[in-house]
Formats: sequence, structure tokens, C-alpha cells
Amino acid sequence: GAVAVGPVADAALRFSMSRRGNPYDNAQAESFFKTLKHEEVNLTEYRNFDEVAASIPAFIEQVYNRERLHSALGYLPPAEFEHNLKTARQRVLIATP
Repeated sequence: GAVAVGPVADAALRFSMSRRGNPYDNAQAESFFKTLKHEEVNLTEYRNFDEVAASIPAFIEQVYNRERLHSALGYLPPAEFEHNLKTARQRVLIATP
């Protein structure tokens, strides 16, 4: 398909695309989209695009970031992992003279 190069170049971003048929090139993104499809999209009957546009961000924020355990984060949800990391950094800053 066609690729919108202009907005990417305007934002000073680089494309990152895996080779066709090789999910290991971008395993984290592939894992995220597999989870999104299996835990949200395939279980929901959307009536229109507006429902999709509201439902997917809500899933990401409420379920994926706050409830779902991630093995790469020590089986914590990302929000809890990030909170723990900030708390640990604050303790280090307070303890450092």
C-alpha cells in the first residue's frame, strides 16, 4: 500500500518496518497488536468508526496499561511499573546528598 511519507518526514521521524512475513523484526509491536486484536477487537462488535475510535484508546489506557500484566515488566501492568520506577528514583534523589 501507499505510505504517507510527508507527515513522517515533517515530524523528523524514521520509518521502522519489518521484512514481510518476519514478525521478529518488531516483536514488541507485533505482540501489542496481537493482544489488541485478541483481547479487544475480536471480542467487540463495533457499529461504526466512532465506536472503534473511542473503544481502542479506552482499552489501551484502562486494560493494557493499568490491568494487564506484562512479562517484560516483571509481571506488572505498565502504569504500576512506571509508578514504582518513579518512586524508586525519588528515593534515590532524596537519599543522595
